Amino acid sequence: MSTRIDHLAIAASTLEEGVEWARRALGAVPPAGGVHPRMGTHNHLMRLGGAPPGGEVYLEIIAVDPQAPPPDRPRWFALDDPAMRDRLRSGPQLVTWIARTDSIQEAAVRSPIPLGPVEPMSRGGLEWRITVPPDGALPEGGTLPALIQWPADRPHPAGGMADLGCRLLALDLWHPKPDRLSAALDAIGLERGDGLVRIHAAEGEPTLGARLATPLGTVGIGRTAMEA
Repeated sequence: MSTRIDHLAIAASTLEEGVEWARRALGAVPPAGGVHPRMGTHNHLMRLGGAPPGGEVYLEIIAVDPQAPPPDRPRWFALDDPAMRDRLRSGPQLVTWIARTDSIQEAAVRSPIPLGPVEPMSRGGLEWRITVPPDGALPEGGTLPALIQWPADRPHPAGGMADLGCRLLALDLWHPKPDRLSAALDAIGLERGDGLVRIHAAEGEPTLGARLATPLGTVGIGRTAMEA
């Protein structure tokens, strides 16, 4: 079982706000991705570097699609949670990350912290499977990733995304019980030899941040921006 970082999720009240945030904060304007019929959301996407095989990483800006009918379940990434909606009123937020695996059922079962059922999803011609808690919540405040599995017989979608000169340098996870988080990441088979994922002990609620190389220089987002 092999598991590694796949992408970062930036949630926004609207996609327009999310794209404007990227323009101002990162010096890049991610192109439109598409819609997620089962979740009533839509997104914009761009590459964050990495070379195949296995190294592809990207950034997703996601928001509720106002043109889509509400789903018959809570949306993913806590987008229906009143607390998340309040949080996004202050601007787009790095809310979680997604890790790809070649054995999603096995990884989900091995996780000592529930990640939710494995759900089939699609966007345009893309199909994948992903773990989504029934209530749409973010496990461990977003520091524990959702799991995703892409079809093995198709190229990773990051290869077709715009490369706007942004690269992921580090993903930082702050947790009051870092050993608990580390054990959960080991259980799902996360490969940490590249040093991209870093765990820090911190009081309070779990939080996350990332450090990116961008056309504007090195930029911290999420808690990483506050810790700089």
